[in-house]
Amino acid sequence: MRFSVYQESKKGGRRINQDRMGYLYTRDSLLMLVADGMGGHARGEVASQLTLQTLASIYQRDAKPLLTDPVRFLEDSVLAAHRELHRYRAEHSLPEAPRTTLVACIVQQGVALWAHVGDSRLYMIRGGRILDRTIDHSRVHHLVQSGLIRPEDAKDHPERNRIFNCIGAYVAPTVEVSRPVALRNGDTLLLCSDGLWGMLNDRQVADAFSGKTVMRAVPELMELALELGGPESDNVTGVAMTWAGTESMEMVPPSESPVSTLLIPEGTVASTIQMPRVGEPGIDEELSEAQIDDAVAEIQKAIQRSGKLVAK
Repeated sequence: MRFSVYQESKKGGRRINQDRMGYLYTRDSLLMLVADGMGGHARGEVASQLTLQTLASIYQRDAKPLLTDPVRFLEDSVLAAHRELHRYRAEHSLPEAPRTTLVACIVQQGVALWAHVGDSRLYMIRGGRILDRTIDHSRVHHLVQSGLIRPEDAKDHPERNRIFNCIGAYVAPTVEVSRPVALRNGDTLLLCSDGLWGMLNDRQVADAFSGKTVMRAVPELMELALELGGPESDNVTGVAMTWAGTESMEMVPPSESPVSTLLIPEGTVASTIQMPRVGEPGIDEELSEAQIDDAVAEIQKAIQRSGKLVAK
């Protein structure tokens, strides 16, 4: 596989950034994730982090180097994350489990398949237009679909943040899985939290990737969303990947810093998701801004080293 990938999260006007993101890949499979902890419930940042760690752990176990049943993986791993959040609730004697949304995407054998719970979104962009995107599990989307409000009124609606499907609720989540989509060279997949897409329309999202690398497009989209959101802006998070397929390296612009998985040894999983290790602070212990910055810098350096190593 050959692809360009970029991830970033920026803190808006909220006290805590409850968004989490990451991606993992083997020689023949790629998994991308974005989770947005629900601020209306306690410890949303724990919910999003635990969810990513749960899916990452199962992926590392099952991608050998392919997932034999991607649909089952998406369904089973999300339900495993749901159980993990309720285990956390019991261990910490909480009145309710922390909750989160999630969007996840698997790419293998040139085919993308995604799933979501809540209102974190995936956009598939081809040829300067949005070919597909997830449908929010939200009250506002229902109102738009019913013709009760106009689409342009959705972002300012008082019930905008009400969703009816999430991980960690009293009832198990409904995991909505897409149809498989064969990727073409140049296709881009964007996974993002509602803090990013909520300030933008589809045209702005599609235009951002027109003639630009994911390394340029994602930061520009984030700055625009934060500017439009103002001082009370939500946190903005995105992971974007542009597919390069089996084209020769000469066909890919050097600025793309493409990842090629051809030379990755079988059984190896590259990951930007930080898993807990013995002796490290638990995920329920809040990290300082400096610790977060150090962790992000360390991950970015690892990504650059990995890209340079395997793209030769």
